[in-house]
Amino acid sequence: MSLTGGILVSLARSGDEPPVTTPRDPAREAARRELSKRMYHENDPSLLERALNAFWDWVDRVLNAASAATPGGGLGLIVVVLAVVAVLAALWWRLGTPRRQPTSAAALFDDRPRSAAEHRAAAEAHAAQGHWNQAVQERMRAIVRSLEERALLDVRPGRTADEAAAEAGRALPSHTDRLRASAREFDDVTYGGRRASEQSYHRIAELDRDLDRTSPVLANSVPSAAGNTRQGGAG
Repeated sequence: MSLTGGILVSLARSGDEPPVTTPRDPAREAARRELSKRMYHENDPSLLERALNAFWDWVDRVLNAASAATPGGGLGLIVVVLAVVAVLAALWWRLGTPRRQPTSAAALFDDRPRSAAEHRAAAEAHAAQGHWNQAVQERMRAIVRSLEERALLDVRPGRTADEAAAEAGRALPSHTDRLRASAREFDDVTYGGRRASEQSYHRIAELDRDLDRTSPVLANSVPSAAGNTRQGGAG
């Protein structure tokens, strides 16, 4: 038998057999099972990659919508974003870290008592190294300790800077505002996360020197002066 004849016989036999057919639902299920095998998903993106892709797609849609609504399109949007960033940077530079109000003010001094001279020496050492936060803290402590040493304040370990400023202002009324400002500077640096500057330290140091040269206003000085006036008039 020739080769052509053999092929024709084979085709004739295959034509006698019924074609293989599979119902639609079982075929779909078989395909699903086949495609669910691990070998087909080895290069699929991870859950994190899919989440990042979804996020960046969302950002892209938002930016496209914003650029469409902004005059000048994408260039206008870039200008607006840069302007907002510049304003935020300027505010941060001007105001510093937002002040955190402490739930309760801590004591001004630590457990180890030191003299005003020791606090001043520590403040000057910090200032010489440019450590303005510590310099401001030590100089404020020097002010309060000096007032205690002059008996203008009673010695009270748990006193806060605000309390010391308020009490000292009654004996030194001409410096009340500067005392309160120095106490706020101390609180901002110590509890509020702010950074002190060289100028703020020099203001507190100048207040310290001025207080040493200022005589206190005694509670009985005004009545005594009035009594002397009345005695002079009677004489």
